Amino acid sequence: MYPGAHAATSPHKAAVVVAETGETLSYLDLEDRSRRLARHLFDSGLRRGDHLAVLTDNNPRIFEVYWAAMRSGLYLTAVNRHLSTDEIAYIVNDCGAMALVASGALRDAATAILSTTDVAVRLVFGGEVPGYESYEDALATASTTPLPSQPRGADMLYSSGTTGRPKGIKPPLPETQIDEPGDIYTAVFGPMYGFGPDTVYLSPAPIYHAAPLRFGGIVHALGGTVVMMQRFDAEGALAAIDNYAITHSQWVPTMFVRLLKLSSVIREQYDVSTLRVAVHAAAPCPADVKHAMIDWWGPILYEYYSSTEGNGITFIDSSQWLAHPGSVGQAAVGVIHICDDDGAEIPTGEVGTVFFERDTVTFEYHNDDAKTVAAQHPSHPTWSTTGDVGYVDDEGYLYLTDRKSFMIISGGVNIYPQEIENALTLHPKVFDVAVIGIPDHDMGEQIKAVVQQSADVAGDSALADELTDYLRTRIAHYKIPKSFDFVDTLPRTPTGKLVKRFLLDTHSAPASDVTR
Repeated sequence: MYPGAHAATSPHKAAVVVAETGETLSYLDLEDRSRRLARHLFDSGLRRGDHLAVLTDNNPRIFEVYWAAMRSGLYLTAVNRHLSTDEIAYIVNDCGAMALVASGALRDAATAILSTTDVAVRLVFGGEVPGYESYEDALATASTTPLPSQPRGADMLYSSGTTGRPKGIKPPLPETQIDEPGDIYTAVFGPMYGFGPDTVYLSPAPIYHAAPLRFGGIVHALGGTVVMMQRFDAEGALAAIDNYAITHSQWVPTMFVRLLKLSSVIREQYDVSTLRVAVHAAAPCPADVKHAMIDWWGPILYEYYSSTEGNGITFIDSSQWLAHPGSVGQAAVGVIHICDDDGAEIPTGEVGTVFFERDTVTFEYHNDDAKTVAAQHPSHPTWSTTGDVGYVDDEGYLYLTDRKSFMIISGGVNIYPQEIENALTLHPKVFDVAVIGIPDHDMGEQIKAVVQQSADVAGDSALADELTDYLRTRIAHYKIPKSFDFVDTLPRTPTGKLVKRFLLDTHSAPASDVTR
């Protein structure tokens, strides 16, 4: 289904609500405005397979743009607003956008890319930007008649660029109309998590990211309400759950950590009893963190492992996870294969690169044939990987150990930073932590922990000693960092992913604040 079906039966129902302000977009308005925008883009020359880019903060207009693309057969590229203007321009140009919709709240970025991007149609909402036409005027003058054909579109999103320049991930366009079944995410996640007309879904993450955008689309396809936060704040998220009687939500593990570090006094002020499903994904969740969340919210945590590429999906619920702690679940889309560096499958329990087998190739990297080929198995072209490393147990449950590019090799031994980071995450004096490998003359690499200490805690040798002693009871001694750097903040994307390439640039020298 799509918003038009719900506009016909529940026209005044809220499709989107802004958590902090209460601003509401009804299904009637979502249908009307997305239909008008689709007509405006069509009349401006865009056709099936063309590209539409959007640069916005967390604003309800994003879903008007999203559904305009989905009902026009367009590729939609939501651009990370936190990127530099050069990176934003790169994505707009690389995707070949024929139209760009921007938020007036991002006036500086929208202005800065004018001279370095070549886009036929530029629209701005929520303010004026020189060089852009008014979004509201475009909608007001557009025909309300639906397009004669409404082929289903798709998103073409870009990777977060945590290890290099972002990559455009291009799926094939569905061969269906907007009012026909054809969205795999709705077909898989809808029944999995019980999304429906009574769903009130809290979306606390930046909307340009794959999961918030796609799950918002799922909720609308099934007639629920998206409650969108303008930005994540731990106490604000609890207040939104309480204020809007949230039934479903989606998180990343760093959000759980921030929630858990609120005082019990603050946590107990808010009623979270309406929550039926709390989904988490995007990064592996430390076992201690997940145990603590299940203790607090009950067995309503559901985890999935996937990627922007969507080449495979695993699922696990709370009861399964408690029986298989640390797992991200069993495959529900695709078949898992664990392979060594030469592509040979390896036995159960051994660590290797995670591949998913599908019937057909499900994506390509836009304008980068080499990266597309590198993601494919050398002998099985319908097996693909995003570079994650892990193993499966005898029951087919997948356990992730890290990304291959983050692995540290010290003295010939493979060490996965994620295990060390997980062990430190809930230490009361640690606000955030990243583990990297730095050059070592004798061992090849040595382990360094870069720690953002909690407020009012000194980052000194005493804290390094305390963290070292803490780790000795939790991980093998050879995995304990040889040095600690203490910093004011760590480079994370707004979706919680560490940008380790920045840390490697700034913390790779052997000298450190505290050396073990």
